[in-house]
Amino acid sequence: MAKLYFRYGAMGCGKTMQLLQVAFNYEERGHQVCVMKPKTDTKNGQKLLTRIGPERETDLCFDKNTDLFKEVAENYAGVACEMDTIMDIAARHNLKVIEDAAQGVMSSYKGRALGTIGDFGCFSFHETKNYSMGEGGALLIKHEKDIEEAEIIREKGTNSSKFYRGQIDKYTWVNYGSSYLPSDMNAAYLYAQLEMAEEINAARLSCWNRYYENLTPLAEAGYIELPVIPEGCVHNAHMFYIKAKDIEERTELIDFLKDKGVHSVFHYIPLHTAPAGLKFARFHGEDRYTTKESERLTRLPMFYGLTLEQVDYICEQVKSFYGV
Repeated sequence: MAKLYFRYGAMGCGKTMQLLQVAFNYEERGHQVCVMKPKTDTKNGQKLLTRIGPERETDLCFDKNTDLFKEVAENYAGVACEMDTIMDIAARHNLKVIEDAAQGVMSSYKGRALGTIGDFGCFSFHETKNYSMGEGGALLIKHEKDIEEAEIIREKGTNSSKFYRGQIDKYTWVNYGSSYLPSDMNAAYLYAQLEMAEEINAARLSCWNRYYENLTPLAEAGYIELPVIPEGCVHNAHMFYIKAKDIEERTELIDFLKDKGVHSVFHYIPLHTAPAGLKFARFHGEDRYTTKESERLTRLPMFYGLTLEQVDYICEQVKSFYGV
């Protein structure tokens, strides 16, 4: 989780040294740090200089007119999947936006449900998702002109949906397609969960918040990083992850938790490094964060039915690993 550390005090109280120590602790763990000072402090120019020797260049000097949120967001990676920006780029270049909202049921971006912002939205109901029917998913379609083609693809390439609605007297094969209809049993299994979606969501959020509360001291001490929920976003507690220092530490943490009866897992390997990614795609620009951040991430248990007592136990084991 991003943190703002503000140090003030009388001359000679050691505030600059305290600030540099916090910055050093975070950077030693592989975290990003932005050191700032006000423009009114003209002593030593851009530098922060302590009375006992240690010094460093500041990343930003600010005044009352500086938009600190904007400066930090622009210079320090910003917010992933900024939908307003994506939709603006798509509009300027006449592109379609297919929203991968596989994990996004009950989540929103600036008041809009995920999956409803792009031209198409995709939900997943795989067994690992918040609401599941074992497999399958849903396609959300914004423009009415695209509905008929989607129905044909779903119905084995036939126009049978129009037949069932009485719009044609017989149906036939008209295009490519496959059988994407869920069985009645699968649909019923999912429907029962959707009827209690608010209850499931609230239970998951309760566990997510308990994780966050319990592990915040570790993050403040610079041992781990916690999830960041950007302003304007409402999440659904699909997962709770922490970021270790590097892949070696993460591997040790996963093994340690396994010995304590806690099943934690690493997350996705970046697609651009997969065989199909190498064959069919390309990575644009420098891979500064994707692989590095992926190698640090560990998912902690999160499922409907997880108790707060179990969350407390898991957090105690994580703290024990770091000797806290």
